[in-house]
Amino acid sequence: MTVFPNDEDGQVLKMLSKQGVDFTEPQNIDFVIAVPAKKNGKAILETLRSEGFNCELEQDEETEEWTCYCFITMLLKYKEIVDIQKRLDEFSKPHDGYTEGWGLMVN
Repeated sequence: MTVFPNDEDGQVLKMLSKQGVDFTEPQNIDFVIAVPAKKNGKAILETLRSEGFNCELEQDEETEEWTCYCFITMLLKYKEIVDIQKRLDEFSKPHDGYTEGWGLMVN
């Protein structure tokens, strides 16, 4: 049994493990970045794409809030997930964005 850190990322990994997600296979992870407005989102998108990230910008129809999603196929490893969130945060902060978490589709 794998022991996960006792924080939000660790809890998500623990939940995915309990759901039977294969940690030896790369997974399609969506990293979420909250952005205050469309122009900020476009700036973040441009920066992230220039850094090699595969991202898109979307607006929620109900709340009208903007979100940038980055898609990365990788193994579910705690340290790497935390490191990517920190990098995304660093690239987003100058444009008033921040990393809001991550997730993946479970079959």
